Amino acid sequence: MNRIEICELTKEYGTARAVDHLTFDVLPGRVTGFLGPNGAGKSTTMRLLLGLDRPTSGTATVGGRRFTDFTEPLRQVGALLDAQAAHGGRTARDHLRVLAASNRIPARRVDEVLEQAGIASAAGRRVKTFSLGMRQRLGIAAALLGDPGVLLLDEPTNGLDPEGIIWIRELMRTLAAEGRTVLVSSHLMSETAALADHLVVLGRGRLLADTSMKEFIDARSTPRVLLRTADPDRLRAALARDGFEMAAAEEGRWSIDGIRAADLGGIAARESIALLELSDERASLEQAYLDLTADHAQFAATTR
Repeated sequence: MNRIEICELTKEYGTARAVDHLTFDVLPGRVTGFLGPNGAGKSTTMRLLLGLDRPTSGTATVGGRRFTDFTEPLRQVGALLDAQAAHGGRTARDHLRVLAASNRIPARRVDEVLEQAGIASAAGRRVKTFSLGMRQRLGIAAALLGDPGVLLLDEPTNGLDPEGIIWIRELMRTLAAEGRTVLVSSHLMSETAALADHLVVLGRGRLLADTSMKEFIDARSTPRVLLRTADPDRLRAALARDGFEMAAAEEGRWSIDGIRAADLGGIAARESIALLELSDERASLEQAYLDLTADHAQFAATTR
């Protein structure tokens, strides 16, 4: 019921194609990071899923149903697309009360989600007095209001302080562990790396990757080992016999390309060479992402 299904989804604005025959599923029980350069089609895909735009062709459904077919949609799908959407003249509590009434959600949920989002003390303040971080927390509270099985969050950490970032990270993990479907769009690679289990990556409206975080990074990492040893000369000679070269690295370490730590450890053990430190060096999510999307960025600055 909580599965998001995107099938051959296409959206054209005049002669521009924002989403191009897109197909992927977002499964419950994990946090899926939704990545892509500006103009890749992420926001358009979310809007199509929420019925805010109509597709040119294809479908975007939750549990096999369109969002517009749900009679009480906030109970099925919670979304944060724009933290500025709340009416500035209303109080935070009244904003949530209107949403709750429109979806027959018990009034007690308003105070529960205000508390959960950490803004209960500001419930009586008008939204126009809120900082960006407070508006973001209110938007997340609104997404949680119907206790939905599916969460769509666009840049959820925008404007949050470090405590808020940790809170939203732990919240998303908890919701996924409960069997909910969590789709998070972000440009912050460090936060996505700390949060997501799975990645869906778009470029110019097309699907570039649909894979686990580990597989995504491993596929774009060249095997490389970092180590420290008290006997670099003997190790260099032993590695040379197997076709590997040692190169000096920072802080007294050595790097060896084309080999995994487990294999290098075997060579060192065979030669009775003590290793003081040994680790595989993997690409970061940012490096792997830039490697994949370098040719798909619609807007890119030039370097001098």
